[in-house]
Amino acid sequence: MVSLPRTVIGEFSRAVGQGMDMMGLGSRRRQPIPINYPAHPLEEHLVSAVPDEWAFLTAFEQQYGPSHPFFYTCRLTEALKIAEQDKKFLFLYLHSKEHPLTPSFCRETLCSELMVQFLDANFICWGGLAHRGEGSQMAATLQPGSFPFCALVAPAPGNSIAVLRQIEGPISPFELVEILQRTVEEQGPAFGLGSSKAEQEEKVRADRRLREEQDAAYLAALKIDKILIRFPNGEKREQSFSCSDEIRSVFRYIDSLGLSAIGPYRLVSSFPRKTYGADQIGMTLRDAGLYPRASLFLEAL
Repeated sequence: MVSLPRTVIGEFSRAVGQGMDMMGLGSRRRQPIPINYPAHPLEEHLVSAVPDEWAFLTAFEQQYGPSHPFFYTCRLTEALKIAEQDKKFLFLYLHSKEHPLTPSFCRETLCSELMVQFLDANFICWGGLAHRGEGSQMAATLQPGSFPFCALVAPAPGNSIAVLRQIEGPISPFELVEILQRTVEEQGPAFGLGSSKAEQEEKVRADRRLREEQDAAYLAALKIDKILIRFPNGEKREQSFSCSDEIRSVFRYIDSLGLSAIGPYRLVSSFPRKTYGADQIGMTLRDAGLYPRASLFLEAL
């Protein structure tokens, strides 16, 4: 095993090793993704705007939809801690969106019903973009020879991790399950990993609840509208609104600041210049073109 710097993944240093290969099917069921599954309606600029922890899941679901293994939307160190607490290996997937073999692997293997059930029941799954954030750091560390790229890792003594298996290139769901199964059977006892069937079923239920909470939080975050308001005296204030809020909400916010010297006013945006006054206060921020971000100038009448 080769020791890697602590800075690669924060609190964990890395010990990289090549072990042999891989447990049982879970009860979580989802429908497989058809080949012609349409793109998720999220716009591309929203993918680049989300935090790093959400970047992989956002990009993946934009192209392949929501039916896939449960990927934890957190930093890799946090996912490793969860894996250690749950006595499971961590299944790591690095997503290279531009690689020609990625679409077929994602649709036919990773999102297959077989893989979804197997991974959800037996592993903690974490995904990263090969060109961004921690995913990029892991790509530089593990130096994949090809994509698609998966790895099976486990916490190891001395604040390190062990990379037990790296899987590169195209592979069928049956072959991948077999490899992972053998690795767990051969390497699990050495790391004291594994759990009872009852514990696995409870973990699947907990994962489902967590996923639902994450989805709700994510959808709520997408509806947030940031408005920067500039005042005649040069002062600036930024406030968050819902995209479904009406322009009157912006006026109410400004009025609540108690700036008595302002007097009658209207709001003006530039590039292109638009004015918002009494005739527009019933428009939603989305309909007014002020979503997801906007800058407004307070103009005295």
